Amino acid sequence: MSETPHWSDVRHWMRPGTLQLQGLPPLSLYVHLPWCLKKCPYCDFNSHEWSATAAAGAPLPEQAYLDALRADLEAALPLIWGRPVHSVFIGGGTPSLFSPEAIDRLLADLRARVRLDADAEITLEANPGTFERDRFRAFRQAGVTRLSIGVQSFNDRHLKALGRVHDRAQALAAVEEAAQAFDTFNLDVMYALPGQSLAECEQDIRTALDFQPPHISIYHLTIEPNTVFAKFPPAVPEEDDAYAMLDRITERTGEAGLQRYEVSAYARPGHRSRHNLNYWQFGDYLGLGAGAHSKLSFAHRVVRQVRAREPRLYMEKALAGDPVVSVDEVARRDLPFEYMLNALRLREGFLLTDFAARTGLPLSSLAARLREAEQRGWLTVRGDEVMPTALGFDFLSDVQALFLPD
Repeated sequence: MSETPHWSDVRHWMRPGTLQLQGLPPLSLYVHLPWCLKKCPYCDFNSHEWSATAAAGAPLPEQAYLDALRADLEAALPLIWGRPVHSVFIGGGTPSLFSPEAIDRLLADLRARVRLDADAEITLEANPGTFERDRFRAFRQAGVTRLSIGVQSFNDRHLKALGRVHDRAQALAAVEEAAQAFDTFNLDVMYALPGQSLAECEQDIRTALDFQPPHISIYHLTIEPNTVFAKFPPAVPEEDDAYAMLDRITERTGEAGLQRYEVSAYARPGHRSRHNLNYWQFGDYLGLGAGAHSKLSFAHRVVRQVRAREPRLYMEKALAGDPVVSVDEVARRDLPFEYMLNALRLREGFLLTDFAARTGLPLSSLAARLREAEQRGWLTVRGDEVMPTALGFDFLSDVQALFLPD
């Protein structure tokens, strides 16, 4: 019986296979900083309350975690050797809990080991609850080019219902400083919140738009399994009311000059999230950090990895050169659905030639499903272009489900 190859054994992943990728897609880096001040009741991300895991007053283990990230990247380098990196996204948790000095070291460690594009987009997630004056400017000086601020709401009652650690005043101050410190930034806002009315939703959007943000990500509050809200569900707006909120959001953002280019993303020209676009266009990403996921392409296969989830275990395994706990080759039959799960989120859809290039599959593998989606009025196919119709965008899950394997 042959021994299972190590996850970083590039010769194993380069061996002949059933796919024929015409080239490798763009590559991004995702870096996960797992700690937060307080776990929100709706959150199903791999985030851990620092106060719940640390001795009283103990500082974050910034340097130890950065050591682990560096070791993680070094172990993964054979899989991405020579490939340029187009974007970096530092997510969490609450990455802005880390000091600007720590972020500076992190980016220096990355630049020393990968070919980071000179104009690479480098995004940091930040929460108003960790905001201090001039902190955002210090992140900019460390090399961050784009801030993504988790505002969620400007209404104190709704912030409290969401379990956020910041209030309206802190949110306003944080966004004001981000607008002064960064040429481009993103606001995360949620709607269909517990007890929220249409008028309150509209007020949140108006307040956000008053700052003339280059980009807004607007998410419907969903009750995810294994969260506090799943155990103790709050009273949220009815589905028809939530649709009315989304209509109003799209109307107001359009009036303000932001285009809805993805299901949950609205941007001014030139300010789309390049990192997220790479996800939606089925690009590659190497995930570093506790619980991080990767999707990497090779000449004859597409591979997914998952790293150890618990921060202390992750650090131990990364320093030993073995942070990956799961590796799977994406089955040929699953690739059409995986591609559509991403690409159909984009208002402009995708090119058939890109599908063939990113999956290594012939276009014949899509033909019957595309015809059915056209007949239902969900997709428009013009030459090489495939685009969701207005109806298809409204029933996106149904359109994507058409491409599930039989």
